[in-house]
Amino acid sequence: MPIRTVENQRLYRQIADQVTALIEAGEFAHGSRLPSERDLAVQLGVSRPSVREALIALEIEGKVEVRVGAGIFVAAPRPVAVPDPSTEAGPFEHLRARWLIEGEIAAEAAKNAQAEDLVPIRASVQDMQNRVRKELPTEDSDRAFHCGIAKATHNSALVPVVHDLWGRGRGAIWRRMEHHFQTHDLRTATLEDHRAILDMLETADARGARAAMRHHLDRVVREFSRRWDLLKETETGINPALQALAKKRGSQR
Repeated sequence: MPIRTVENQRLYRQIADQVTALIEAGEFAHGSRLPSERDLAVQLGVSRPSVREALIALEIEGKVEVRVGAGIFVAAPRPVAVPDPSTEAGPFEHLRARWLIEGEIAAEAAKNAQAEDLVPIRASVQDMQNRVRKELPTEDSDRAFHCGIAKATHNSALVPVVHDLWGRGRGAIWRRMEHHFQTHDLRTATLEDHRAILDMLETADARGARAAMRHHLDRVVREFSRRWDLLKETETGINPALQALAKKRGSQR
């Protein structure tokens, strides 16, 4: 069965379905290593982030497994119940949507926020700092920060937009990405990003707030992409950088 180029609609799901069909047809045998992400992207005529989303979806479904430092392999069939990510937009799609929308929301908040609007935003930054120090999950303080900025615009139509983007973006694929990639360093970087955005809001710098928010979301994409490459793209042996990362993560538990 030859690999076919795919349409752009629901791209990562189409890629996942095509790889599944190739596995079922015996083109990729159980236990075999899949082509590299780069090769799959070229053969399918799609971007590497879309291939990443598809591979993570297939991992959730139990069809492939990530072997640290070796690559992605076709998993042996097993009768397990797995979350169905097929209705989700991909996490990189969500991050791009947030880049477009939340950048402008931050600019509006910088122009319209009153002193009392900044109080809960500061509190969310302080809460995140405490959680990072104690190695606790930061999702609640992260959500409170972004939703607080939406409220500070004084445009009630924007608040449910951020709530919806946040909720839809935290599906099974995102949770798997966090399982692989979330580290103390990444949470610390997010805290620093939030502080930079808050600084722009406090000085009513709309242009700076927009830039700081977009820098924050760009960084998340870059870090997830970089750590995904570290996780699986080593043709021979274990990547030394990955070994160091794994050792660091182990020492933080």
